[in-house]
Amino acid sequence: MAKLTYSRDELMASHEAARPHEAAGYLLHGGIAADGSYLSPRTLHRWPAVHAWQEQLTKSGWPLIDASVQLLKRGNYPSIEQQRLLLKNGYGESLWNSLTITGIIEARGRALCDLQAPDFQQIIADDISQTCAGHLHKGLLYAHGADEGGDPDHPEYGAHDAMWFAARDLLFGADAYPIPEVPESIGRPDQGRLMPQLPEGFEQLILLLMNVLMIEVRAESFFSFCCEIMRDPELFTDRRADAEMAAEMVERIRVDEAIHVGYLQTTISEMRSFTFKAVDGGTVKGKDLIDPIWEGMVEWHAVTQADFSRQQTHDAIGARLEATPEGRKLFAEFEALETKARAA
Repeated sequence: MAKLTYSRDELMASHEAARPHEAAGYLLHGGIAADGSYLSPRTLHRWPAVHAWQEQLTKSGWPLIDASVQLLKRGNYPSIEQQRLLLKNGYGESLWNSLTITGIIEARGRALCDLQAPDFQQIIADDISQTCAGHLHKGLLYAHGADEGGDPDHPEYGAHDAMWFAARDLLFGADAYPIPEVPESIGRPDQGRLMPQLPEGFEQLILLLMNVLMIEVRAESFFSFCCEIMRDPELFTDRRADAEMAAEMVERIRVDEAIHVGYLQTTISEMRSFTFKAVDGGTVKGKDLIDPIWEGMVEWHAVTQADFSRQQTHDAIGARLEATPEGRKLFAEFEALETKARAA
């Protein structure tokens, strides 16, 4: 029978590496195996644990919720063709900004290391000791935060924030453009109480997990976009080797992020199967509690936030390009590509 209960030390354990993970002057988390492959940090037992919890859940008749890019209703903006146009005309600022903003936002994820997650067993009637949800406060949230913004216990190693900066530096250099304005948050804003049946602290954590999962789903689309751009032989022609390494860096982040999608998807799926203890002394089925909230979270990230982000990016690119006659012409070509894509 698969192991279903893990200690914090087990969930934080890493594979043994043959050499450290370094790129573009950054010392990074994870490591490089003897065969040259990348070893994601803290996954020696985390992945087997998540797979075991998923198998247990699906065998009990509860499927995993969809956490794929199929949830997204909008493509990346700028599109691949629009980004190619900008780069071929010497305008790399929009991509540099995207990589920089992503790194800065990733650094904020370190807050998960400091989150004092409550034990969900307090409000769930079922025994959750052998579930993913039952291990959130036993290292899963801390490991996630350490992956994103760095392990507070090992500050010498850069995490995803530094890895995005490394990819950016490989493509353009560290100081190619000014640091852009960074959004205060990319999560769904506070909607007030959505689960009044639960204590507010538990509700806030469930909403946080849903928000973060959808951010991770959106990130997968950005990974694909970055890799295609960085590996285009017609782009970055004067630094092709560095561009290929930048794409490899994105792939390594992608490997790390997969475990985040895995455990969050598992936790939210498990919660659908649980019976929750309500504050009024009654009970509520997890499916009835979780499903409408998750549906709203998906819609906000897939449509509302995507449209808002697109408009911000569109306006920023337009303002930058329309400052000169040559830029205005380029922006007209840029917008024509979107019109053409919509008509196709």
